[in-house]
Amino acid sequence: MIPYGRQSIDDADIKAVIEVLRSDWLTTGPKVAEFEEALARYVGAKFAVAVSSGTAALHCAMFALGIGPGHEVIVPTMTFAASANCVVYQGGIPVFVDVASDTLLIDPKDVETKITPQTKAIIAVDYAGQPCDYDALKEIADRHHLSLVADACHSLGATYRGRSVGSLADLSVFSFHPVKHITTGEGGMIATDQEEYAKRLRIFRNHGITSDHRQREAQGSWFYEMVDLGYNYRITDFQCALGMSQLQKLPRWVERRQEIARQYDEAFAGIKGIKPLAVKLGVRHAYHLYVVRVNQDETGIERGEFFRTLRSRGIGVNVHYIPIHLHPFYQNNYHTKRMLCPMAEEAYEEIVSLPMFPMMSHEDIKKVIQLIRETINNKSNLK
Repeated sequence: MIPYGRQSIDDADIKAVIEVLRSDWLTTGPKVAEFEEALARYVGAKFAVAVSSGTAALHCAMFALGIGPGHEVIVPTMTFAASANCVVYQGGIPVFVDVASDTLLIDPKDVETKITPQTKAIIAVDYAGQPCDYDALKEIADRHHLSLVADACHSLGATYRGRSVGSLADLSVFSFHPVKHITTGEGGMIATDQEEYAKRLRIFRNHGITSDHRQREAQGSWFYEMVDLGYNYRITDFQCALGMSQLQKLPRWVERRQEIARQYDEAFAGIKGIKPLAVKLGVRHAYHLYVVRVNQDETGIERGEFFRTLRSRGIGVNVHYIPIHLHPFYQNNYHTKRMLCPMAEEAYEEIVSLPMFPMMSHEDIKKVIQLIRETINNKSNLK
């Protein structure tokens, strides 16, 4: 089975982790700050705060912004549930907006229609690895005095009009899950230029306490104070050592993802009914995912059958995502209904994510393309 995504771990990664495992600090140690500083430099932010997952990073971001009961936060529906759940964790209300049909990125025009006096922030999701239209979103956010959060869990290494993802919003959130661009096993990071946000993030990840064990050791002190209700969202030093090792390979891995995407683009240009998502001018796409839409009228095959056929032949396709407003939790608790976001709902019936990871071989890519061709041709011959 060729999976839709997977990690790559080499001897250098293993050596980096082993060195920390043999050191004095397994958590709250020096590697955490080193990883934070390295990622902040890479994305062009002043500060970065590492946490235990991308979901934890989103939750931390909502806390840093002061999201609380009754506050509304605008979220695109075409994303993983965590992008909205983080608002609920703080007692806020996620307000779902639609996406553009060609990119599946948040639609700034729909954002405008959903703003109310209770709106406090916009979460922009860089779906599949393509940055959103941050100039348009920033103009809207500034005009309405809203905070802008980049859910950049798909887009580490991407750029928008020459600017790095991680420097485009008030807070930018990254994930280091094994299928992402780099991995720490599980892990996440929040990048920001605002020192006050960074302080709040560090307190929140550590139970709401103002200092950690290493800081108290350095001061020769036992005293600490809990000033807020936080969580244990800390990340370990050996995870951060892995992350630092992986970060060195990120530029060439993003280039490899782009090369795989070019090969897919060329192949599918000649297959009727298989349509990749559009890529806007002025962006450098990081291709966490390579998503196509399968048009049943043109291919003669329904998306579910296309999915099952490829899986049965060793191609680990996936679907990203069921629109969040269609999940039972949100329908039952926030009264969301079908046709709330028609572009996302229509796309959901057609989208398939194809294998996309840097270690894919030339033969892997050829196999994916060939089996898609065969699946479409076999269905056409049966008509």
